[in-house]
Amino acid sequence: MDRSPVILAAILDGPVDPSAEAKALSSAARALPELNTSGRVGATLRFEGIVRRDEPSPGAPPSAAPILRPICALDYQSYDPMAQAQLESLSRDISREFGLLALTTLHSRGRVRVGEISFLLTISSSHRAEALAAMTAFIDRLKRDVPIWKTPVWAD
Repeated sequence: MDRSPVILAAILDGPVDPSAEAKALSSAARALPELNTSGRVGATLRFEGIVRRDEPSPGAPPSAAPILRPICALDYQSYDPMAQAQLESLSRDISREFGLLALTTLHSRGRVRVGEISFLLTISSSHRAEALAAMTAFIDRLKRDVPIWKTPVWAD
């Protein structure tokens, strides 16, 4: 049996909705059921990044508490194809570092309205501790290393 992790990383246009997720995951669909019935998976975590209704107002001093302003959406831009390559590299690195069995991640590009999903991360591992640590590390490194930026669309 192949012990390499199942990895899928993709940047999608628009929000991550069930149809976009299904289409993106179709390439990994054959490997996931076999992995789930292998008896090796002890934990699967799913994180959905959802656009909130408020964002910090620009220009506030760093030491001050953020002043929140209402938004109607976030516009995501990415530096392609570098963003895709770095998302794939990050997925491989985290999978290797934490001994994951599977990692799938989808990130939006373009406009995502309040209440819609802009980011999805699913991690499977043999144990919960590795899955939890991997999820936190992935999100922290994504924000630091992958060239994807968000711009608020202010409601006012």
